[in-house]
Amino acid sequence: MPKLTRYILAVLLLLVLVAIRGFEDDLFYDPYLTFFENDYLYMDNPRREVAKLVFYTSLRYLLNTSASLGILYFVFNDKVMIKFSTLLYIIAYVLLLIPFLYFVINPRQEDYYLFFNVRRFLIQPIGLILLLPAFYYYKLNR
Repeated sequence: MPKLTRYILAVLLLLVLVAIRGFEDDLFYDPYLTFFENDYLYMDNPRREVAKLVFYTSLRYLLNTSASLGILYFVFNDKVMIKFSTLLYIIAYVLLLIPFLYFVINPRQEDYYLFFNVRRFLIQPIGLILLLPAFYYYKLNR
């Protein structure tokens, strides 16, 4: 596949990530979107449906992960990196979902900030932001 085609596809997948973020209110059930936009340290935890919240958070993680893996593949064209990244994303999902569930089921005001950051790793493509420069540096030194 020509390099230009790969980069165009990577940019299209980047636009998919932007669309996921831009239409998050319409696509996903997440009462914490508006909760964390306000002064959440002085508010009560919003009403939520735990199973629905976990489903939509997992769906968003899956969509972000798929687009991120596609971007990594089209930029670096290395299947070993994609396998490694997939493994990292799976491990991160399991390790982040455990505290996410704890915070959703046992909300305490003093844990809101930590919950905000755990949730951010699940709903934002932070893995891509970390892996893209790491793999670029790795490729430069290899």
